[in-house]
Amino acid sequence: MRHTRLMIIAALAALCADAGLAQPGKTVRLLTVGNSFSENATTYLPELVKAGGNTLIMGHADLAGCSLERHITHAKAAAADPNDEAGRPYSVPVDGALKQCSLRDILMQEKWDVVTIQQYSWISHDPSTYRPFARELRDYISTYAPQAKVVIHETWAYRRDDPRFTSGEMTQEKMYKDLSRAYRDIAAELGLPLIPVGDAFYAADTSGPWGYRPVAFDSRDMHYPNLPDQTHSLHVGWYWTKNESGANVMEMDGHHANANGCYLAGCVWYEFLFGQNVENNSYIPAEITPADAKLLRHIAHKTMHAE
Repeated sequence: MRHTRLMIIAALAALCADAGLAQPGKTVRLLTVGNSFSENATTYLPELVKAGGNTLIMGHADLAGCSLERHITHAKAAAADPNDEAGRPYSVPVDGALKQCSLRDILMQEKWDVVTIQQYSWISHDPSTYRPFARELRDYISTYAPQAKVVIHETWAYRRDDPRFTSGEMTQEKMYKDLSRAYRDIAAELGLPLIPVGDAFYAADTSGPWGYRPVAFDSRDMHYPNLPDQTHSLHVGWYWTKNESGANVMEMDGHHANANGCYLAGCVWYEFLFGQNVENNSYIPAEITPADAKLLRHIAHKTMHAE
């Protein structure tokens, strides 16, 4: 995962032809307190915001594989001893160099409008892992960024052929239903709004002929750079990498989002944050076909208005 950083992304509308003045749009100052899934979800958000004529100021307090418990544990360490390295795990670029910061530092560095929190995906289906950590993190954020709205980012279930599901005890459907219930219960308990990305992923994955369907293949027949058919996958899936000896090996990542998944998640975030129908947004990443992008925007919009 790339270095956690506090970055400012300004996306302005087109200039007025006569006066040379920027047409005003909505400005949102967004901070994510999460992990690689929040970075996936916001990958294309700046471009979507720019295409919509709005402005985004975005910061990240993201740590690889980080849970709610770990974020608040780091925060408590910083409160107990500001010099404790355990309290300053976030790498933020300052004057051209990376500086280790605490969550408090980042919360006070900008007047954030929205701060998102989320659970580590591996344990997101287990409601016991949210308590008391989600409440403690919510309260901590409200202490140092009282102007900000704390929002829960509902993460997504893994791809249906992910190795986690091999035993049959857990399936994509069960993981989705359990995490959806856990996220909604904690959101209701804390009185926080929820960004329903996990719902959008499951809707896309189960949407008739479009949804991803694994194909049977023999790994012994796969030679670099060939991969099995992964049409319409929302996840990285099978990919090639090199092992310690430098040989090409095929591995599976059924957790993280690929371009389709990042775009779908970004569309949900865009509509949630800016209140504009993302179906009317013109931004399409180069990695996605216009037809697929249109469908993903439709799924995002439909998900936002499902309740």
